Amino acid sequence: KWEPKGNSSEAPIVVAARKVGFDENISREYKRVLEVPFSSSRKMMLTVSDISGRSTLCAGGMQLAPGSNLLSVCKGAPNF
Repeated sequence: KWEPKGNSSEAPIVVAARKVGFDENISREYKRVLEVPFSSSRKMMLTVSDISGRSTLCAGGMQLAPGSNLLSVCKGAPNF
């Protein structure tokens, strides 16, 4: 049985990622270059991952623009 780790709001994101083809080794495949942790005052978190040398985000996934090196993901609802 799979047990979610960390913040409970992360579990649905992990489930969705698994359904589209990402596996539990994702953190080894996509190294994080930068992480701005969640803050209740900012109401968001930000990650930047290295996607160098990839043409798609995952097997059967979104096409990446040629020459893409970094992927930024913002989670939350920033107030600006």
